[in-house]
Amino acid sequence: MVYKNRPFKTILFGFAFSPKLKINILETSRIAHFFNAKLILLHVGSKTQEKEDKITTFLREAEYKDLDIEVHWKEGDPIDIIVNTCKTSSIDLLILGALQKENRYKFYVGSIARKLTRKVCCSVLLLIKPSVARVPCKSIVVNGLDAPDTPLSINAAFYIADALGAPQLTIVEEILQKDIQVTVQDDKSLKKANIVKERLKHREEQRVREIVKDIPDSCKQGIKIKNQSIFGKRGYSIGHYAAVVRADLLVMNAPSKTGILDRIFPHDIEYILSDLPTDLFIIRNRFDSEN
Repeated sequence: MVYKNRPFKTILFGFAFSPKLKINILETSRIAHFFNAKLILLHVGSKTQEKEDKITTFLREAEYKDLDIEVHWKEGDPIDIIVNTCKTSSIDLLILGALQKENRYKFYVGSIARKLTRKVCCSVLLLIKPSVARVPCKSIVVNGLDAPDTPLSINAAFYIADALGAPQLTIVEEILQKDIQVTVQDDKSLKKANIVKERLKHREEQRVREIVKDIPDSCKQGIKIKNQSIFGKRGYSIGHYAAVVRADLLVMNAPSKTGILDRIFPHDIEYILSDLPTDLFIIRNRFDSEN
């Protein structure tokens, strides 16, 4: 699937009155500008004049003044309200702030945000490093794993790179160690394992090249594209890679499983949610989520 027109036409930012509210509103309004999107600010809680005045003041400080912005106030369970709003308001992208662990330079997703990434019908952007003044996005990493929704995520990554002016896009193919199926015991088996690795890398890179080939050249113009094959646990490996190369944004497929066993035994994106390496953009196929 190749994106046509704007994939993120309506953005929802669910906010609380935290110390980072101003900076999150400034960053979110900036993203809405680059995506040419309508922005809905939603507070699940009571509406007071003091709160209204604070939001109005923050919006006046936003970089771009021509945005289509609405502020909604609703009371109830935060998860239920946000999930329902995403459906009823045809939200394409939900933006949430992630929190920093105390005394550590790591970020984590709170229980509400973690549940929302599983339940909402739209894509989700988790922000860990919003800023008052714009920090250009220079490098984006996107998963290239062999999965049905990967073409959608790669297409989205190109759209995002173009919208944000990011010059570098790296597509990471995570290859499971078990796929090598060679036990290294001596020099001969080591050589065999290396040959198998090269064949797997070639196969994965060829598969990704076919996806990229179908993307219009106009969407790839000015973007340096890199393929990177890595061996290891899915989710954990790409998260580590994004941290090592200091990517500004990591784009991932939405989790396909949400059962209790998947929460007990982490997989794929759960590794990343437990220790965010950078801002995380989770691409969800709206059609699949509604069926």
